[in-house]
Amino acid sequence: MSETTLSIAALTQIVTEIFLKAGLSTQQAEAVAAVIVAGERDGCKSHGIYRIDGNLRTLAAGKVQPQAVPELRDDGTGVIRVAAHGGFSPAAFALGAPVLAERAKKLGIAAMVINDCTHFSALWPEIEALTDAGLAAMAMCPSYATVAPSGGISALLGTNPFAFGWPRPGGDPYVFDFATSIAARGEVELHRISGKPLPEGWAVDHEGNPTTDPTAALQGALLPFGGHKGSAISTMIELLAGVMIGDLTSPEALASLGSAELLPHHGELVIAFSPERFAGGRAGDPFARAEALFEAIAGQGARLPSQRRFAARRKAAAEGITLDAEEMAGLEARRAQPFG
Repeated sequence: MSETTLSIAALTQIVTEIFLKAGLSTQQAEAVAAVIVAGERDGCKSHGIYRIDGNLRTLAAGKVQPQAVPELRDDGTGVIRVAAHGGFSPAAFALGAPVLAERAKKLGIAAMVINDCTHFSALWPEIEALTDAGLAAMAMCPSYATVAPSGGISALLGTNPFAFGWPRPGGDPYVFDFATSIAARGEVELHRISGKPLPEGWAVDHEGNPTTDPTAALQGALLPFGGHKGSAISTMIELLAGVMIGDLTSPEALASLGSAELLPHHGELVIAFSPERFAGGRAGDPFARAEALFEAIAGQGARLPSQRRFAARRKAAAEGITLDAEEMAGLEARRAQPFG
């Protein structure tokens, strides 16, 4: 099968054109394209160009506002709000992130609440925007109800991703980003598309029976990672990034949307920390102490999270992003055909 290699800039242009043609504003299209290409660049196929179709379906269904202009609401406190006004979350984050970073450096800690957004992307691009500013950060959001709580048999929680990052001056940050379900829903969809069975223990069918059939899993429920521990963390995210910020929980998001075939609509919580401010004159440089910990982990032969992703990023920067013939044909078809 033939392959096509594109520069990061060339792929970004194609994806941006697709969304502009679909009716997104330049602000929305560029922000959405950036995170999609970041997934492809970093070898995370489940968050790359695969996500384009879900975005277009949601647009066609009228469940996202393509011309939404996010609005920053800043009262000078440690809580910054961005009203997404029904648009995609990346544009809202991009608007609020500089203010969040400035406030966290000033106060030591600050939080950004994004309300009324459509969310589809990984959280690590947002985390890295803050670690690049020298801040530690965490981000979380609900989804829609596709995960059974530990001991339960039907969908109630979302996949509820959680991400954390620590800046490493002169090197790649320490970053992890994972769904609190045993696998992201996108991974199950990729198994369905490729005709591969799921691993045991990933999901139950609509009657609550264990299944390895991706289609049955999508009609049933995923399971939380780590049993009751993952279930508790997922519930925490429902509370902090749903109830506490005055936005939808995963069951409410599904009820509002009416389908798990479209992208979920809810809110997001991002918290940034200044290590220097928290260290507050205590002995030792927090960044140097963190490096000692990371070196000890690596010294045992363990791999720090995101290392494969950073290696893929460096390769993509040097050699470009390679797409197979089917992927490239899909991009060209979406760019050529009228939307709707």
